[in-house]
Amino acid sequence: MEKRWPQSPPTNQQNVPDPSRSFKPLKPIPRGTRGYGLIQIAQMTLGSGNMQLAVELPAGEDLNEWLAVNTIDFYNEISILYGVLAEFCTKESCPIMSAGPKYEYLWADGHDIKTPLKVSAGEYIDFLMTWVERQLNNEVVFPTKPDVPFPKKFASIIKVIFKRLFRVYAHMYHSHFHHIMTLGLEYHLNTCFKHFIFFIDQFKLVDPKELAPLAELIQQFKARKQQVS
Repeated sequence: MEKRWPQSPPTNQQNVPDPSRSFKPLKPIPRGTRGYGLIQIAQMTLGSGNMQLAVELPAGEDLNEWLAVNTIDFYNEISILYGVLAEFCTKESCPIMSAGPKYEYLWADGHDIKTPLKVSAGEYIDFLMTWVERQLNNEVVFPTKPDVPFPKKFASIIKVIFKRLFRVYAHMYHSHFHHIMTLGLEYHLNTCFKHFIFFIDQFKLVDPKELAPLAELIQQFKARKQQVS
């Protein structure tokens, strides 16, 4: 029996998590810097309510630039969401990093930690978000100067980032959705995750088998997308 998550209907006033409780420092894209114009486009189209339009590459824009600004945006969003749940994600309540009874994740980054480690969910997500933060702050991977090109392996790095960020969503849904509902954040979580799924689907960033822990929820989102289109 697949797990089902309630779908909250939109209302005029929705609870949103407090950004000041972000799990990791938010990564800004300041006015006048590379990517600022694109992130403004992304936020405007997302605000229009058209999720499909919000993920599509704007006409005439560079794909890598679009991937970069959205990766930063998704990282910030997940950091804010998990930040309000971190106090519930303890070694006692979440001794392993899991997404339901069938899926367990061991941490290894291939650099500092090469042998996969079995750690608590909180430790895993800390490792994961720190690793992503390091990529975002690496000028070789995410250049901020206008004339500096993206690395040749940029697309591969982006795919690893999104694969790992998905695991945070999977854990939040499977282990902390009751906390999300208590905080009144279920509609916000669903909206953020739907945006995330539409984006990775648009650019084929994550292997479908990696999405299995939330396959039913993803199918619900895609079914509604087809009905609208």
